[in-house]
Amino acid sequence: MKIAIIGTGGVGGYFGGKLAKAGYDVTFLARGKHLRAIQQNGLIVKSVLGDFKVDSMKATDRIETIGFSDLIIITVKAWQIKDITKDLKTIIKNDTIVLPLQNGVLAAEELKENIKQENIIGGLCRIISKIESPGVINHFGIEPTILFGELDNSKTERILKIKAIFDNAGINAKISDDIVVDLWKKFIPICVSGLLAITNTTYGELRELSETRQLMIELLNEIFRLSQKIGIKIESAYLDKAITFIDSFPYDSTSSLTRDVWEGKPSEIEYQNGTVVRLGEKFGVDTPINRFVYNCILPMEIKARKL
Repeated sequence: MKIAIIGTGGVGGYFGGKLAKAGYDVTFLARGKHLRAIQQNGLIVKSVLGDFKVDSMKATDRIETIGFSDLIIITVKAWQIKDITKDLKTIIKNDTIVLPLQNGVLAAEELKENIKQENIIGGLCRIISKIESPGVINHFGIEPTILFGELDNSKTERILKIKAIFDNAGINAKISDDIVVDLWKKFIPICVSGLLAITNTTYGELRELSETRQLMIELLNEIFRLSQKIGIKIESAYLDKAITFIDSFPYDSTSSLTRDVWEGKPSEIEYQNGTVVRLGEKFGVDTPINRFVYNCILPMEIKARKL
């Protein structure tokens, strides 16, 4: 099976690295110094679960040079999806499977604008990782997990095939019973990232101060109420599980959105708190905490995109 990893950051570098290490035919999309380091020295993955290196890797900075692929795993930022869908069409054949692993709940819909729905499945991942330096990925929190499935939740042969590939590569992967519900279950806690950014805190600092912890809980409650209004079938006990999950994050950890805002880079704010605000307006659900977070980051986001 020929696999394309579209984006070799903390997510694509880790999971793609595991697939390449297992001997699969993997081509990575990367850019700049990171690309050159991978081409010259391979990929180094530092992980709390054990370091590894892939010495010989195929990598490029142009999607169209990858060639037709059987499985395309998209790990770029959520806001980059729209920019790459037309180029993705050049490496998609009739039976190609496209698996997006973006934060948020809009990736599959945006892919459908230029790619046939039958090529797309739903997916998400859980991992705290980043590019430490060119050619080096650092996984420093949470057991890396991929959750995926058909958009209609059917258990097809291709889904089982992908599961076998992930299993063979030592990737903790699960077939979702309801991928839309699972996307929302990830979406709700990830929206705390914006709150970290504007309070200039790590997860540990945010949750140990009673005032910011209460803000966090209220932010999560807003999104949960929104999900219920939309009709997403999330159990009522989920919020407590989400808070417990956040409490398990390493004290000094942050999220990619948080770091992007702090570093003056374009972020996924439109696909996180921004999405909450827009859906809240559409479905008549008040989201004042999410709106405050979004509005505070928006001026920085506008500046970052002008650079």
